[in-house]
Amino acid sequence: MKSRSEVRSTKSETKARARLVRIGNIPVGGGNPLVLIAGPCVVENEKSALRHAKAIQKISRKLGIPFIYKSSYDKANRSSLDSFRGLGLEQGLAALRRVKGDTGLAILTDVHSAAEVESAASVADVLQIPAFLCRQTDLLLAAGGTGKAVNVKKGQFLSPWEMRNVVEKILSTGNKKVLLTERGTFFGYNALVNDFRSIPIMKTFGFPVIFDATHSVQQPGGRGKSSGGDRRFVPILARAAVAAGCDGVFMEVHEDPDRAPSDGPNMVVLRDLEKLLEGLLGISRVVNRVA
Repeated sequence: MKSRSEVRSTKSETKARARLVRIGNIPVGGGNPLVLIAGPCVVENEKSALRHAKAIQKISRKLGIPFIYKSSYDKANRSSLDSFRGLGLEQGLAALRRVKGDTGLAILTDVHSAAEVESAASVADVLQIPAFLCRQTDLLLAAGGTGKAVNVKKGQFLSPWEMRNVVEKILSTGNKKVLLTERGTFFGYNALVNDFRSIPIMKTFGFPVIFDATHSVQQPGGRGKSSGGDRRFVPILARAAVAAGCDGVFMEVHEDPDRAPSDGPNMVVLRDLEKLLEGLLGISRVVNRVA
């Protein structure tokens, strides 16, 4: 493991070591266009999942941005026992299977235990490891063993250079379809802060790096029995991340976040998504020209 002083992340080094990860027909990393991972926090019901997927797909096609649909069949790491978790494994995956069948979109969803991995992999193109579980060896090995792409969110408690150990666990399964996601670091109680050095640092591991723009504005447990957040800062952080060289942007998006049963305060309002993406694509084009 390199020490902090040994970590180097120059443009030439990052570019030379980048590895393309293909998800369906979408190339991620390797100098390819910025990718969007987006959708509601959880699957609320099948109709809602389809409605959101089709609405975001329409925007992504208009702007020419590759799109992976994200939603969780279950959110096991809620603040309170009373918090809405989603439809559960069977119903939630059934809804995601319907979205995939009707839209042709690649699907990303969270997995919280090794026991769920096989079922989730039967539907999802990307298995996502939540930040709080990023060091769970059995879960990482199970996800890697499916051969599906694995997106690991950097724990709020980890430095970016420690994520090398996470990568090595997945690589030990023979799976090289690895994505790493920056989503903020604990900054006292109920607050997160972003260190954008983590993007070029994690890119030196040789895999695409995604920026989670909505969980980065989350206030974990900030409402006592639920997490708070401030979506006003999503565009600012997303623009900074694209300028720092991320390969994709992760955003939870909802048509009416203030009435959403999970993560509403930090989700992007659907009607604001197109304008936000237009700005990010403009920055991405400039970054790619000077890289």
